Amino acid sequence: MRDCLVLAGPTDEIYSAAGTDLLTEVERERAAAFVQEGDRRDFVAAHLLVRRCAAKVLGVPEDRLTLLQHCDRCGPGHGRPYLAEVPELGVSLSHSHGYVCVAVGPGRVGVDAERVPAGPPDRALVSYALAPAERPLARDNEALIRLWVRKEALIKRGELTLDALGTVDLSALPLGGETTPPDGEGAGPGGEGIRRLEWAGRHLLEWRTGSGVAVCVVTDHPATLG
Repeated sequence: MRDCLVLAGPTDEIYSAAGTDLLTEVERERAAAFVQEGDRRDFVAAHLLVRRCAAKVLGVPEDRLTLLQHCDRCGPGHGRPYLAEVPELGVSLSHSHGYVCVAVGPGRVGVDAERVPAGPPDRALVSYALAPAERPLARDNEALIRLWVRKEALIKRGELTLDALGTVDLSALPLGGETTPPDGEGAGPGGEGIRRLEWAGRHLLEWRTGSGVAVCVVTDHPATLG
């Protein structure tokens, strides 16, 4: 098994109607329930891409992997995703308005992708989601959403909840500018230079796409962007 792998890209480059044969019945039902075609395509693309990513990590064909989700409150199809064949492997996925990102690897894995809206930051969201030391950093939506995706990625790792967002302080991590990418890495998929950060034993991989989507991946082990 290789270390943590991250795959990302525009929905239109990943979506395949024929590929829905790989999805479970529950996934196909969830996809069919979307009212907006764009939302349905994002969902399908993310669920196909996570299989592609896991297949690369495990060295097995995509059609041998079953992606499941279960929530005690909502039932099948919701909750943290996992692979039926390798439930201990970390799996996470996210999609936002035509862009999808997935991560697979050992340990806990979390990924979030969110479009950066135009206009001033939502002050209610600042108060709700950010710790006191983080709030002065949210001078615009760019900074606010970068902080938000970091915390959403922590939620998807299972170590943070929505009602405790303000208790985690990430203000020591830089937001602006770019770090020099490691050898062999340039820009993130469709966007700016990749940033690698470490926080309290966790590894962060993040970038912003040219189409205005901020992405953050949080893993226990360093991740490779494929």
